[in-house]
Amino acid sequence: MQTPSKAQIDRLGERLRGQAYGEAELRSLDEYRRTFGPAYDRVVADVQRIIGVPVSGRPAKSTGSIIEQLNRESIRLSQMQDIAGCRAIVADVPQQDGAVDAIVRGLKNVAILDRRERPSYGYRAVHLIVRVNAKPVEVQVRTSLQHVWAETSEKLADVIDPSIKYGGGPENARRVLDRAAAMAYKIEELEAKLLRIGASDGEVAQELRETRDEYISNLRSLMSS
Repeated sequence: MQTPSKAQIDRLGERLRGQAYGEAELRSLDEYRRTFGPAYDRVVADVQRIIGVPVSGRPAKSTGSIIEQLNRESIRLSQMQDIAGCRAIVADVPQQDGAVDAIVRGLKNVAILDRRERPSYGYRAVHLIVRVNAKPVEVQVRTSLQHVWAETSEKLADVIDPSIKYGGGPENARRVLDRAAAMAYKIEELEAKLLRIGASDGEVAQELRETRDEYISNLRSLMSS
């Protein structure tokens, strides 16, 4: 397959966004998304080597997901930075900061999108966009609390309403996610404060660890119900 130009990619995206497409456009999109595979494989191997934790993900999101995103967001197909994406889960915010710093130092052409201070509908994580041969690969670095919240959001979106992930859906479901997001932020904020004052082994720290464990258990129970 001859590599399409940016203009050709964007024209394809416009046809997909406008629903004026057929089998030829879907084949072209499938071919385009598959070109991210080599970059994805390299980034996964490099990130895993640098931070020493398992990395999982997908070489390319599905054609249906790409079309849905084109219709949901004001973005050109050539501008999509998460067609290929992977994820690393670490214990807490200090480890998250350390992992992000290590990846930035260890790789070239890395951009950071920190979604912790400005969450996206409750979603918190640090995203890194790593470019390999002009192909962007998204690397999500999440803490265990951020991850279980994101999994809960995905589950509720699957069984109740896909728009939950983007601030929509039933009010009661959104309320559950909003409260869970706020609690996760509070736990991680307190953990960071205790670490800064060197109080990671005391009674308060133990109580906080128990609260963290209970939080994760409650959200996992919600996902399985």
